[in-house]
Amino acid sequence: MIEARIFAVSRHRLVTDGDGCTTLVTFNGCPLRCKYCLNKESWSDERGRLYTPEMLYEEVKIDQLYFLATRGGVTFGGGEPLLQSAFIKAFRSLCGDRWRLVAETSLNVPLETVKSVDAALDGYIVDIKDMNLEIYQAYTGKGNAAVIRNLEWLLQQGDADRVTVRVPHIPEYNTDEDVKKSMDCLKAMGVVHFDEFRYVIR
Repeated sequence: MIEARIFAVSRHRLVTDGDGCTTLVTFNGCPLRCKYCLNKESWSDERGRLYTPEMLYEEVKIDQLYFLATRGGVTFGGGEPLLQSAFIKAFRSLCGDRWRLVAETSLNVPLETVKSVDAALDGYIVDIKDMNLEIYQAYTGKGNAAVIRNLEWLLQQGDADRVTVRVPHIPEYNTDEDVKKSMDCLKAMGVVHFDEFRYVIR
């Protein structure tokens, strides 16, 4: 039986997690330890509730009319949702192709994981942090070679419109010039959709 621990299911989100009206499903488990992480609950294996794909489908299908009317659907976040690729693939088999399924991901997973789940997803929101290895490592505690390799593979599939890359200005970790360098590098790779923003640290 496929199960995953989920610590939040947030309904009726508009344009923050992809197109249309979406439900954000937030998985536990993450390979990174970002200094300003908004979802540190995801680091624990004990928070949240165990779901099967069938349980989640029964809970979120109440909003199917919104999904269909707005071309929305479910965005899987976390934590790192691609660690739950089997769950996502099983969920796709339940909801069919009418809902839009998106992964909000760091892409810091094995390439085989991305390849295995790709057909089940309509889009990706990639939180790239920074393309500079030293900055990325200082902020997340891990290298970014897998991120770059996986992003290159996605772009090589021929549909760059499926990928939006988030490029944050991170206080104390990168500068405006660092962000510009990251975006120039990403554009050279073939990225066309960006979400540039600033972290607000309280």
